[in-house]
Amino acid sequence: MISTNQFKNGNHIEVDGVVFKLLEFQHVKPGKGGAFVRTKLRRTADGNVIERTFRAGEKFRSVHTESRKMQFLYADGADAHFMDAESFEQIAIPEQTVQEALRWITPSTEVDILFIDGEASDVQVPSAVDLEVTEADPGLRGDSVSGGGTKPATLETGAVIQVPLFVEQGQRIRVDTRSGDYMARA
Repeated sequence: MISTNQFKNGNHIEVDGVVFKLLEFQHVKPGKGGAFVRTKLRRTADGNVIERTFRAGEKFRSVHTESRKMQFLYADGADAHFMDAESFEQIAIPEQTVQEALRWITPSTEVDILFIDGEASDVQVPSAVDLEVTEADPGLRGDSVSGGGTKPATLETGAVIQVPLFVEQGQRIRVDTRSGDYMARA
């Protein structure tokens, strides 16, 4: 069991049978009435963020989490398949659960898989990845000098992002996975 005074950002707790990741919290002691804790929680099942208030000293079931390095094998439309590099054990995670992360990883990429109570639940991708541009309209002559404007480009993972006009098909670029923005040429 974990009490509200043992909260740390990043902890996982179970509230009413649902597992949440603690994003931020604040202990509040009003002049009148009992103390309470204001929290911001992310539901691990679907990533929704909610705000919730608890009484000070309230107890919750602490959830065991661990992160393991695994290799992304392929996605078949229903599940995303991963393999543990050491034991060669393969696991499948429903594709809809990790759909956002799959935009940034290619087959045979090493990623961290978050296990909650022994169940694989999330893929943790690095904050920036290098990917190849597989499809991009050619920039018009003179556009690269002006520096303004963007165009859509399709990456090797199938994600479509906005890139500067000078980026061409076949180039490798660095992409911020949190926002989906172009960062630089790789």
